[in-house]
Amino acid sequence: MFSINSKIFTSAIALSILIAITLFSASIVAGRATVFLWLNNDLGNTADLFFNGCSHLAEGWIWIPYFILIFGWFKKDALLILLNFLISTLLTQIPKNFIWDKVSRPMASGIPPNQIHIVKGVEMHLWNSFPSGHTATAFTLFLLTVYLFPKKSVLLIAATYAIACGYSRVYLGQHFPLDVAGGITVAIITILLSIYIRKNEKTNLSNS
Repeated sequence: MFSINSKIFTSAIALSILIAITLFSASIVAGRATVFLWLNNDLGNTADLFFNGCSHLAEGWIWIPYFILIFGWFKKDALLILLNFLISTLLTQIPKNFIWDKVSRPMASGIPPNQIHIVKGVEMHLWNSFPSGHTATAFTLFLLTVYLFPKKSVLLIAATYAIACGYSRVYLGQHFPLDVAGGITVAIITILLSIYIRKNEKTNLSNS
């Protein structure tokens, strides 16, 4: 169960790395504000509602129903799920609040506010931009789910969820694509570190 030899899981990791590298590279070459404005377009009321909903589905509370469903219903490993939650939270919140706490979000970055598409009713934040916590949560759930259920259909559905949630943070004007890339990186580190810790813990128990 704790092998990472699954081709489908490897594909999920590769997809995540590709998206992160693309966003990092584009932000470095063109500038984080320029790439943000490329992607922060008003796609209409339906898109506003859809991406606002996607953003809510990547908040921290989503771990509770996820844990109940995956551990309670499907009987998957509780400790592995908890490790992903804890590591993802630490790797996101420590940098956001103690290392890069003064990194601005789009609304405080100097971009003219009238150039930023915002959605009515969404509270706009100004600081603690990097990395995107919502993106980290969404991509951690994506990678963990594919790891636990290595099927092409799961890969497709979970990837669509993660990408939509990550893009929603740019669409809502809350994060730069660079922050999204940071959140994806957190997710990749989280899942691989969680698997490594759990695998070692299993090995130690079997040898004791």
